[in-house]
Amino acid sequence: MERRPTVRLVLLAALAGEHTLLVGPPGTAKSLLARRLHLAFAEGAYFERLLTRYTVPEELFGPLSIRALEEDRYERQTAGFLPRASIAFVDEVFKANSAILNALLTLLNEREFDNGPRREPCPLVSVVGATNAIPEDEVGEAFFDRFLLRIPVGPVTAGAFRALLDTGDRTPPPLDGAVTEGERAALGRAAGAAALGDDVAALLAEARARLAAEGLYVSDRRWVKIARLLRVAAAAEGRDRASPWDLALLPWCVAPDAERQERIGGWLAARLGIREALSPPRLTRVVEAFEGQLEAERAADELDYDEQGRLRLGTDLAGAVGDAKGGATAPRLSFTRRRRYGGTHVAARLAQLDDLGRRIDAYLAELQARWDELAGHRAAALWMDEAFGDRAAEALSCTVEALRALRARARRAREGFEALPRLPVDPGVAPAPVEHEPLET
Repeated sequence: MERRPTVRLVLLAALAGEHTLLVGPPGTAKSLLARRLHLAFAEGAYFERLLTRYTVPEELFGPLSIRALEEDRYERQTAGFLPRASIAFVDEVFKANSAILNALLTLLNEREFDNGPRREPCPLVSVVGATNAIPEDEVGEAFFDRFLLRIPVGPVTAGAFRALLDTGDRTPPPLDGAVTEGERAALGRAAGAAALGDDVAALLAEARARLAAEGLYVSDRRWVKIARLLRVAAAAEGRDRASPWDLALLPWCVAPDAERQERIGGWLAARLGIREALSPPRLTRVVEAFEGQLEAERAADELDYDEQGRLRLGTDLAGAVGDAKGGATAPRLSFTRRRRYGGTHVAARLAQLDDLGRRIDAYLAELQARWDELAGHRAAALWMDEAFGDRAAEALSCTVEALRALRARARRAREGFEALPRLPVDPGVAPAPVEHEPLET
């Protein structure tokens, strides 16, 4: 009930050979998710254990071998325990003592178990861990870093509560088409051949810098795993290249709690599909600069000379003032008039605004292409959360509306420059060619 995004993230992590940590209160189907995950894989054993501060290694790794002890060897009987499992669920993972957690580190990361003098390979595909709280001690943080995806899991919402009551104790239906070891290996090869792409790499670098500025440390090992997860996500959908929209998976991988995941997800939804160099805030400053220049040129005065080159005394209706008693206003005498502009000056301003308009129009077309790309990605996506897709679509829509408003303001500014008072044109003199620098945003 309301676990579709979580189910898919747990499955994706397992297909990538990574581990998932479910963070939430008891009774929210965390163990059920792990058991169902095991059924999605055709081969291998399942192992489940609840950890406490009194948990001993024998509960996880198996009892000591009596026969080995008789032969002066310190070995464990691992059959039926974690070193022989493919999918495992470990509940309350951080309640175990540091000795247990340290022993688990190598097994989770290297898929190897130190059994006496030998280091044995383990068939472990994925571990699903569960906890109510995130640890703050050094050993706990090292163990926490072994889980690539950290997914908050809470009680069902009020809207699904009635449907939850109707589920009763029904047994979940069996899964069809379990993934074989050969299929998983083929997916791994396809993911290894999939390209990350410069655009995705650049966004990951930008996210890394943003996280560092917020004081969120993400290890180099984790970034490598994130890159592989993106390739697996692309290969599982039949693509040979990761898409920027695959970065919707990023919040679950880099942020330790729901609050920061929400914040990073909001930034990603607003950032994907939008070029920083042409973002609405930057273009707004450019349009505002033109509007300010237009107002300054409209209000500019110049000395008013007649045909003989003498100052002409006129009246300035805009500068009309009232008498001392607050009566009727009278025009102010002045030797100035509204400034007039040459055709070259006006043509240069119009050319700059035409250049700006073409840039905005091209960017609007680019955003429309991004919108279509997002729609196509969502239609075929297995892993994108619907809520994230909605936020990204809304962000693109808001950007388009903001750019259309800026385009309209740029047109009005152009009309204003075109309507500026002009100097008289000498019919015997050809107009000078218009030269202007391209507008830089």
